[in-house]
Amino acid sequence: MAGSLFLRTTVGGLMAGHGLQKLRGSFGGPGLEGTEEMMRSLDMHPAKYQALAAALSETLGGGLTAAGWLSPLGPAMITGVMAVAIQKVHAKNGPWVTKGGYEYNLILMAAAFAVAADGPGAISLDFLLGKRRSGLRWGIFQLALGLASAAGTLAVAERYASRQHEQSIVTTNGAVPGADTAAGAAPTGRTAGTGQSA
Repeated sequence: MAGSLFLRTTVGGLMAGHGLQKLRGSFGGPGLEGTEEMMRSLDMHPAKYQALAAALSETLGGGLTAAGWLSPLGPAMITGVMAVAIQKVHAKNGPWVTKGGYEYNLILMAAAFAVAADGPGAISLDFLLGKRRSGLRWGIFQLALGLASAAGTLAVAERYASRQHEQSIVTTNGAVPGADTAAGAAPTGRTAGTGQSA
């Protein structure tokens, strides 16, 4: 039990602190404005809301995990943000953190799985409230929930990124992508002014 308690409070507490760096600029963090810029650079749109979602997921997910409350929601939130980070930043660099890889993120996901599967234990808010959620099925449930939320986040980002790309083309060319050529140009396959095929 002591090992699980130490793992839960350490991972949860550090993740909450990491989230507060993004949310409030605590502990030398970038705050929401800096996080929004980071999201924009990663094509995570709409950047303002993606930044807020990431900051809240890390802060609340870490806090819930550390407190042992509403388990396995906290570990699932940690899994979700780490999965997005792997996909958008680290996957292309391979596993090792020395090359910018996903080693650290995967360790946190494994820790989240272990915390959810072991349950919050006797020293937790869930225990005080009479909740007993532990076992392999809860570990798998939080993993599925976290990955599903990550997939949804990435899908939203891709949709908005595509929309912004189309809008930038419109701004640059002054015409809607796919529309006919400039006014006065002949329709495709016909000679201007004759109506006959070219």
